[in-house]
Amino acid sequence: MRVAIVGAGMAGLSCADRLKRAGHMVSLFDKGHRPGGRMSTKRLNTPLGETHVDHGAQYFTVRDPAFMAQVARWSACGVAAPWPAAGTGAWVGVPGMSAVVRDLADHHDVTFGWCVRGLVRRDGLWYLSGENADGERADAGPFDTVVVSLPPEQAAAIVALHDLSLASTALAARSQPCWTGMFVFDAKLPTGRDTVRDAGSISWAARDSAKPGRKGPETWVVQANPNWSSAHIEETSDMVAAELLSALSGALSIKMPEPVTAIAHRWRYAMSTGSNLGALWSPQSQIGICGDWLLGPRVENAWLSGKTLASQIMATVEQAAA
Repeated sequence: MRVAIVGAGMAGLSCADRLKRAGHMVSLFDKGHRPGGRMSTKRLNTPLGETHVDHGAQYFTVRDPAFMAQVARWSACGVAAPWPAAGTGAWVGVPGMSAVVRDLADHHDVTFGWCVRGLVRRDGLWYLSGENADGERADAGPFDTVVVSLPPEQAAAIVALHDLSLASTALAARSQPCWTGMFVFDAKLPTGRDTVRDAGSISWAARDSAKPGRKGPETWVVQANPNWSSAHIEETSDMVAAELLSALSGALSIKMPEPVTAIAHRWRYAMSTGSNLGALWSPQSQIGICGDWLLGPRVENAWLSGKTLASQIMATVEQAAA
């Protein structure tokens, strides 16, 4: 089959891996300009030089044996390493969280900078409609099957005209926002702590520069909790950065020096509470949906959801061929 996957994050690439190994032709489309998705590593130009900061998922854990084997492969090729400061069994990408996603993407046909707006059904085949990296209207196809690997709100908008059942299920899952502050300093902060959890408006904060394989100046990431992020969702980046820096100062009980760089990034669709659905697949419409929100807000669950959807698609193909 010719399969289009909208979204080249962990779930979409996991789905692509399994389908490609089964002999299917897979093309992925992602509006970002490089691999990562919500495991992105942001490049910052600072007065101290260029540095990189994990501003999405901060680490991942491993429970499933199949995912454990995948993490072992990442570890063996040097793109993942344990990070004990985040807890027993915590892993990070090296030299940034996006490294593990980039490793998966390197084995696939991925078009970055391509924003999918909708689907078109013509002569029993699927076509993608959207804009390319130059902002020009573009179409891609034909495809036998379409997989949407996006947050539920975005997935619902793409499939609603063609599969109301899938769209309704996606709309029932609401994502929570997250404001993330990124701060670069010209000296190490006077604290022995590398992480902070659940302190006032802060859900998580970490000395990003202390992670394995990181280089560059003292860098901290501060992620606000969902309630605070929701209440301040339309605030400016500068205001949010100032508020989160103040919150970090209070959480560490130190007088915060002036950062050389301070910015904030708004994730409108950061995470959901999850469900036990695993993945969504319609043999009738030939549309599937995968993502961590179909299991739970963990990197491993995104990977498992993609594998689950690929198995469902392959089962349909096998039944049709029997």
